[in-house]
Amino acid sequence: PLERTLEDDRVVYPHVTIEIDRDLGVAEIMVRGPVSAPPSSIDEICAKGVDFWPLALARELDDMILHLRANEDDIGVWVFRTAGDSDFVALADTALQEHADHWLVREIVLYLKRTLKRLDVTSRSMIALIEPGSCFTGTLFEVALAADRSYMLDGRMDGDNRPPPTVHLTAMNFGPYTMSNGLTRLSTRFLGDPDARDNARDQTGTHVTGLDAESLGLVTFAPDDIDWEDEVRIALEERAGFSPDALTGLEANLRFPGPETMETRIFARLTAWQNWIFQRPNAVGDGGALQLYGTGDQAKFDKHRV
Repeated sequence: PLERTLEDDRVVYPHVTIEIDRDLGVAEIMVRGPVSAPPSSIDEICAKGVDFWPLALARELDDMILHLRANEDDIGVWVFRTAGDSDFVALADTALQEHADHWLVREIVLYLKRTLKRLDVTSRSMIALIEPGSCFTGTLFEVALAADRSYMLDGRMDGDNRPPPTVHLTAMNFGPYTMSNGLTRLSTRFLGDPDARDNARDQTGTHVTGLDAESLGLVTFAPDDIDWEDEVRIALEERAGFSPDALTGLEANLRFPGPETMETRIFARLTAWQNWIFQRPNAVGDGGALQLYGTGDQAKFDKHRV
């Protein structure tokens, strides 16, 4: 069974922790990388079983997503952080790549793929914060790519002696984890700009710092330590203040450009707009945005997400 501790405003797994701020409507999610070098041989991976970090990560992330969706529907913003050694995460990705033909590794990769897809089709605003001590590498960088915005600190905070944060691409970012539209998250991000995607691919295996990651298009913003706290605070407060239903549709638009597949028809943009915007009280109810448009009165939004 999955190890999980439930508290009033906190959920704790071995590798994932959720802290809920109910006043702001924000869930702070910390994902921890492996604490030591993961096994590299298939015999060692099989011996580890559910304790093999990529499998443990998939199980905990999957359960976390479903828990927050079903039980915390008024928490509209999810903030993702990571902590750990980027090199250990890269080694785990290498093991997944080298043993991709083995049935267990294949199932683990498919499990991770499904879990990341579940993030894509979750009607919550998602923000990734890349700070010193982060390990947004390979598989974990997919979480940042799935987020609606990613903020990466350029440099370090005053008084913090840890190295500046970096992001690190691996081969797992260029194939195994395709989205509902049939593209990888990097291909979706650089849709119509193959040169930008190729420039990102050229950085595979290197540690990319804040401004470089921003110029490559790998993150949304890279504020320095002076602007960091204000930029993050404003981002969280503005998402918490908008109509949840409008965000569901607008974010779905940006998450799923490119080809329309049967899967995206069911789970992505069309569903978001047709079912959760135009006919909802936040739009057409007595206190809804469309009813009050032009009156100068502020709409009263139901904060529950679908």
